[in-house]
Order: sequence, then C-alpha cells, then structure tokens
Amino acid sequence: MSKLVIVGTVAFDAIETPFGKTDKILGGAATFIGLAASQFHVDSAIVSIVGGDFPDSYLSLLKENHIDISGIEIVKEGKTFFWSGKYHNDMNSRDTLSTELNVLADFKPKVPENYKDANIVMLGNLHPLTQISVLEQMNQRPKLVILDTMNFWMDNALSDLKEVISKVDVITINDEEARQLTGEYSLLVAARKINEMGPKYVVIKKGEHGALLFHDDNVFFAPALPLEEVFDPTGAGDTFAGGFAGYLAKTNDVSFENMKNAVIYGSTLASFCVEKFGAERMINLEHGEVHRRLQQFKDLTQFEIELT
Repeated sequence: MSKLVIVGTVAFDAIETPFGKTDKILGGAATFIGLAASQFHVDSAIVSIVGGDFPDSYLSLLKENHIDISGIEIVKEGKTFFWSGKYHNDMNSRDTLSTELNVLADFKPKVPENYKDANIVMLGNLHPLTQISVLEQMNQRPKLVILDTMNFWMDNALSDLKEVISKVDVITINDEEARQLTGEYSLLVAARKINEMGPKYVVIKKGEHGALLFHDDNVFFAPALPLEEVFDPTGAGDTFAGGFAGYLAKTNDVSFENMKNAVIYGSTLASFCVEKFGAERMINLEHGEVHRRLQQFKDLTQFEIELT
C-alpha cells in the first residue's frame, strides 16, 4: 500500500445555501481530501496549518479517521483560515462573502520525516509556490503527483502555476478553469493543451454533469449520480480528489485503466459530500453506503446494445 501526503487547508467555513446556513464549521480542502481518502484505509498524512482557535475535537476527528496530523502546524497565538460563502438557487454558482487568510498567510509547509518517501502526493488548492515547496521536500520524486488548483491562481500567479503544472502527473480542474487556462472552449482541445504543459493525465470536473479523464488520445467520462437533494456543494471537488487519490494509493496502480475506477470512486464519494453541510456527511460515512452507491453507479452506466 502507498503512502499518501495531502497538502492543503484545514479551515473554518460558514456557508449559506437555499436550504439554510451555518456558523463556523469544519472545512478546508485537505480536510475533505483526507476524509475521502480515509475510506480506503490508506497511510495518509495532512500537511497544513491552523490557529490556536482550532478545536482539539476536530484534530481528534481526523486522527480517528486514521489520518496522521503530525504535519499540521498549530500557531497558538494565531487564527485559523476562514472562508464564508453564499450559494445561489442553482447551487452551481456562489458569492464569497469573506476570506480571512490568518495563519495561512505565512504558511511554510513541513512534510513529516516519515512521509518524505511517500509515493503519492496530493497537492490541494494553495499558492503554486507552496505546492512546489512540498515537492522539493520529498526524498525522491513521488510515483504520482496530483495537483488541484483554481482560477484565482490563474489570475494572480499564472507563471508560478505553470511551473508547478509542469512538475505533476495529474491535474484536476473544473471545465471553466480548463477553458481559462488554455483559452480553448472545446474541452478536448483544452485537455490536449494542458497535457502539453506537463501532466500525463487531465481530469476535468463538470459538477453535476460528471467528470472527464484524458490521457494521450484516450478519453473516459463518468456521469454524476442524480441526487434528490443537494444541500451544500462545498468541498465536493476536494472530496472527488480525495477519493481519486485514495483509491490509487490503495491499489498502487496508476495506469489509465485504473484511473477510470478512481474517477468513479471520486464521483461516488462527492455525491455523499453534498448531502449535508460541510464535512458532516463524510465524517459519518460507512463503507456499506459507499458500496451500495457504487452499485447504483454501475447500474446507471452499464448497458448492453446490439450494433446493427
């Protein structure tokens, strides 16, 4: 089994959707990635930073899910990163109400010594130079490096972003970001251009419309599972990435064929994430539930047809 290093935010979120609103709750990219990956019982560690206001109960929760937290720096006199947002009625668009970097502003990640030999690294959404600093700490180049990023870095740190993109094997971004990064509307052309930047594999997330996986001339599409209720999309993309990375770490197989399975697992776990506010659904998620939903996915996508 592989070791998995997860780099990203462990944070507070305050969320408002058409279904209600929350006060400060547990959030952050690394939190969602870690909880999703924990479904596979892999040897994983989170590298992040929090303030003295971050509850011990949240750290214990991560440990209870078999996530190593020795790489989470605690700045006793500091405050934890905080994000607040409000979703529109379509649940696909949102307004950021507040972003407080707090301790994240001076974050210099430190990979624990016993994880510097990890063969899979999941670089959650952070400044590209922060992501690069993690790769530079590894004892050798990992077997697989997965990058998640967003349009903010395309607007504000494009040259640094292109540098980290050149160093990774897989990039996961949404369709809007893929178009912005490449200037191409066709996702096929956009994926090809991103492939030329360095990554062997490109995953383009399309929210409620599923996800696409590209490798050379090969394309794989996984739909999103139709859901009766979507309460909160926050963290769904990170949960997808965590399921994707966790499955690959569990199977220790980074072939295109196995990445198809990883995309399905990622999509399945993301479908749970949106059912409750924040990380609540992922915290209490049981293996049997995942298995049943995977069967739903299989029934949804498999069919026999006679070609005439």
